[in-house]
Amino acid sequence: MSSDNVTGATALPVIDMKEVKVDRKAAAKKIVDILENVGFAYVDNVDGIDYKGLWDCCQWFFNKPMDFKKKIMRKQWNPENTNLYRGYFPVVEGEPSRKEGFEFARDVPPDDSSVSPTNWFYEKSTWPEEDGSFPFKTFLQQQYEVMHDTCMKILRLLAIGLGIPENSFVNMFEDKPCSTFRMLHYPPWKGEPPKNALIEDGKVLTTPEHMDSVFMTLLTPFQFGGLEILQADGKWAEVINRRGSLVMNIGVTFSRMLGGRFKATRHRVLDVGTDRYSVPFFLEPKYDADIGINYLSKVTGNGPAHVTEKYGPWVLHRMKYEEKFYEFKDVPDIDE
Repeated sequence: MSSDNVTGATALPVIDMKEVKVDRKAAAKKIVDILENVGFAYVDNVDGIDYKGLWDCCQWFFNKPMDFKKKIMRKQWNPENTNLYRGYFPVVEGEPSRKEGFEFARDVPPDDSSVSPTNWFYEKSTWPEEDGSFPFKTFLQQQYEVMHDTCMKILRLLAIGLGIPENSFVNMFEDKPCSTFRMLHYPPWKGEPPKNALIEDGKVLTTPEHMDSVFMTLLTPFQFGGLEILQADGKWAEVINRRGSLVMNIGVTFSRMLGGRFKATRHRVLDVGTDRYSVPFFLEPKYDADIGINYLSKVTGNGPAHVTEKYGPWVLHRMKYEEKFYEFKDVPDIDE
């Protein structure tokens, strides 16, 4: 890719949750317009979010020695463990995606017989040992609910803006959502990066370009730059960091359901020359939620025929076989 495909920094449109409380219809129209044209936005004034607490969690966990983190490392990298999907994953040398992460979900009650024991999408979250000095698990579980509730508010507004019943999207998330809360640490490259991490103008990747597979993402970027989006003119632009804001973007699942009406935007992360941290919340519906194309036809009874498709099998195939994300290449297929 040549430097002709690169431009400067860009500011995103703003979704202000305070404005939502004043005029929901106006806010709904604005959000629909943003997602039809950009697919990325800042989200301001989110009730209950604690940015300092999220930062402290990153520092508490990622500064631990590898022996500590290895206890909750996924089976792909530590065969002694049983967790396939949740827990810790390390930096993998030679990959253009240079990051380590910890992730968890809202656990399903152990007596829920509707979940197959072989469906690792619902495996119980694996947590690190705590000594009582820092409330890592309790705090993150509380912030998970803040992110989930914020997404539900946005989905209700989107339904209003589309002129369909307010709960048309949120009903997919009321029972056993698969949403993932992930903390990430991007250490700077040491020595010469692999060739597949080198791009134009001497820039170096820590996450290659991609579109999120999920429904919606809420990202806490802290004070760091490095996030770039592919604009409509085909040029890459760095997202201007906005302290005290989340960055929201739409995933392929949601875009595909609406026939591309909402824009899933390609993005990437660059090496910023120092340790970089971020905390994304990936909104995902329940495993067997219907995310088939022409979803609005299902809701309204009008338009092209809706084609039913389950979320879990579709997103697993995309992550493992289409995008070939290294974090998922060794997870087993799930028998239906």
